[in-house]
Amino acid sequence: MMDTTDGARVWVVDDDRAVRFVLATALRDAGFEVTAFESAADVLSTLDRGAAPPRLLFTDVRMPGDDGLALLDELKRRLPALPVVVMSAHTDIASTAGAFRGGAQEFLSKPFDLDDAVALAARALGEGGGAAEASVVEGPAAADGDDALVGDTPAMQQLFRAIGRLAQAPLSVLVTGETGTGKELVARALHRESPRARGPFVALNTAAIPSELLESELFGHEAGAFTGATKRHVGRFEQADRGTLFLDEIGDMPAPLQTRLLRVLAEGEFFRVGGRELIRVDVRVVAATHQDLEAKVRDGSFRADLLHRLDVVRLRLPPLRERRDDIPRLAERFLQRAARRFEAPPKRLSRPALEHLQAHDWPGNVRELENLCWRLAALAPGDVVGVADLGDALGGEAAVAGGIAGQAQGPGWEGLLRDWARAKLDAHADGIHAQARDALDRVLLEAALDHTGGRRSEAAARLGLGRNTLTRKLGARRGGR
Repeated sequence: MMDTTDGARVWVVDDDRAVRFVLATALRDAGFEVTAFESAADVLSTLDRGAAPPRLLFTDVRMPGDDGLALLDELKRRLPALPVVVMSAHTDIASTAGAFRGGAQEFLSKPFDLDDAVALAARALGEGGGAAEASVVEGPAAADGDDALVGDTPAMQQLFRAIGRLAQAPLSVLVTGETGTGKELVARALHRESPRARGPFVALNTAAIPSELLESELFGHEAGAFTGATKRHVGRFEQADRGTLFLDEIGDMPAPLQTRLLRVLAEGEFFRVGGRELIRVDVRVVAATHQDLEAKVRDGSFRADLLHRLDVVRLRLPPLRERRDDIPRLAERFLQRAARRFEAPPKRLSRPALEHLQAHDWPGNVRELENLCWRLAALAPGDVVGVADLGDALGGEAAVAGGIAGQAQGPGWEGLLRDWARAKLDAHADGIHAQARDALDRVLLEAALDHTGGRRSEAAARLGLGRNTLTRKLGARRGGR
């Protein structure tokens, strides 16, 4: 044990007697001098009586009376240098962001490994050096919402802690993850929990804007700058001043615009298209991509210096197949949301139906699950959704889609298609050829557009279709929804 931690005073605050006991025991066994409290009021009254303050404090968030975040606020007022570790069984963005915003040194998710907690205590004291004992400011004790991102799995809890910590830092963030994982939700959470929360959040999908219009969308233009520019247009950077700009699919940005974007990130200034007035903005940029930007740097299609400017901190959003234990909670959330929209009681998934969903590979990730839940809310006949109800909503389309998308390198998808067709025929279903054809078109179109970053001409060429044919099929899909 380091000299800076040997015998150091550590306080543990938790209304759960079992947690207090096991954590205090582990810290004592490691050589710390530990005092345990069951409430924030006990801690503050002990300080009011003149007790020597600790060098490190662990506190739970949810306790009767003042919670752990209120205690953190008061301790930071009285003992600004005191390292505080916040503990909670409810790891979400609001909790982690609130803890770090309040000055917590670390956030510890329950249940935690005792060895990890002891190592964290040693690390916190090694970094803090015990300066909290220098002064105590006397005074009376100081007297979160539903996050869009949902997840209880370790990968998501780690992401929530990272968002909570990064929200307070004025750094550029690059969010990576497959299509449909919810990258924009990460950007919105970073904005919502940051000091810029009262400023605007502006989002732009760079792959959805034609390259000839993207410069104007980003930087704006003056009247007369080009044919059709009849009046001044304020671009997304100006719209996001003192707020956050989210640039989705940044890997598809054309090379000339990469150069302009690099200057804005470096200098915070730019000219509108056709303008002479230098515009200065204060914008935090969060970028996202499903592509391998390092590979694009190597092939010369993405600037290395822009990647370094955007990639100050990288957050990876895991695909749904890597967080299957989150599927029940996500599905419940989506079904409840659909029920509110339909003004109907929410449907529930049976255990076999949930197991069926958890076995699915979810190539479309959370977006695919959400779409499924909306279909179930609208079409499933009963209040409880069973495996049979998933046949049309998941089994029919997904058997074709999953087989084609997941096993395209072998004959496996043909067998899945055959099994699906036989099941439909046995069920006396009608129109199965149209269902299969629609599913085939959807999978091929989405795969090709994802592969080409939304570039329709290239996607059409890769599929062996004319651009007009591809556009017509996309229009037919949208019109049929």
